Amino acid sequence: MKAGATALVVAVAESGPLGPAEPRLPLAFESFLYLRPAHQALQAAGPVLSFYLEAPAAGRTVAQLHVALGPAAGEARSPAQAPFGGIQLAAGLPLPALHQLLDAAETELRQRGVRRLALRGYPFAYHPAGAASLAEALRQRGYRVALAEQNYHLDPARDYEAHLHPSERRRLHKCRRAGLHFEQEPPFLLPAAYEFIEACRQERGQALSLPLARVQELFRRFPKEHFLFSVRQADGEWAALTVAIQVEKQVLYNFYPASPLRCNSFSPVVLLNEGLHAFARASGMAVLDLGTSTIDSGPNASLLRFKRHLGGVAGLRLSWEREL
Repeated sequence: MKAGATALVVAVAESGPLGPAEPRLPLAFESFLYLRPAHQALQAAGPVLSFYLEAPAAGRTVAQLHVALGPAAGEARSPAQAPFGGIQLAAGLPLPALHQLLDAAETELRQRGVRRLALRGYPFAYHPAGAASLAEALRQRGYRVALAEQNYHLDPARDYEAHLHPSERRRLHKCRRAGLHFEQEPPFLLPAAYEFIEACRQERGQALSLPLARVQELFRRFPKEHFLFSVRQADGEWAALTVAIQVEKQVLYNFYPASPLRCNSFSPVVLLNEGLHAFARASGMAVLDLGTSTIDSGPNASLLRFKRHLGGVAGLRLSWEREL
C-alpha cells in the first residue's frame, strides 16, 4: 500500500436499524471477525460509528475503525464487547494515512461530546508490522498505554511435542496411554458443552464472559468461524473442552479452554492444544492464539508458566486511551 495520505478520504457512518455500516469500497485486506459490521452489531447495544479510510483511485478501503458510543456519557470504546477492536490497516499503509483516519475519528467524537476514547488492539503476532505502525501513530498522538499484556501463541509450523516442556510431554504421553483422544464436536452439543465449561470455570473461581445465548448466536451467525473441540476419555466422557474461533484465515483463537479439577493429574488441556495445533496446521494457519493471562489482580503467573511450557511464543498486546 503506497498511496499517500493526500490520495485518501475518510468515510464516516453511524449504525442504523440493520447495524453498523458496511464499507463503501471493498477492503484491501481480510477483515478480522470482530471488526466485521455483522459482528459489531452483536457487540453493541448503542450506536456504533464506523470510520473507513478509502483509496478512491485504487477502489479499496485501506483501514477501518469501529467505535461504540458507551452508555456512560462522554465515553467511547473499541470494541464494545469482543477480544479486541481498534484499527485494522492494509499492509504498508504509511503513518500519515493512519493520522488522517485518527484525525477524522477524534474530530467526529469530539463533536458528539465524547471526551475519552479507549482502544484495545489485536495481538502483535497477528500482524506485527501493522500493530507496530498503529502503536507508533497512537504514541505520536499522545495516547497512553492503559494496559500492556503478554499474549502467547503457538506456531503451527513448529513441531508441537518437540517444543513442550518435559513435564508437559510426560502428561501428553499419560493422556495417550489412558486412551484420551481429541475430537471436533457438532454444534448441537453446545448447550451441554457450555454447561461443562462453566462448571470447570466455577471450580477455579472464574466466570465466563458471555452467556450461552450469545455463544449460540455467534455459532449461528458465523458457523465457519466457530468450532467446538474436546478431549474425551476412553469411556466417552469429556475431559476437556474449548470453543475455538477463526479470527481470520491465518489465526485460530483458543477462546474457552476448560478441564475439571478431577482431570488435573492428566492435564488433558495439553492434548487439547495438540489437537488445535494439528487443526491449525492442516488449515494453513500461522497463529494458534492462546490469549493473555490477566486477572483482576494482574498477570496470572501459573497460567503464563503453563503457556510457556506448551511452547508458547510470547508477544505483546496493548490497550490505549486518550482524553479528547
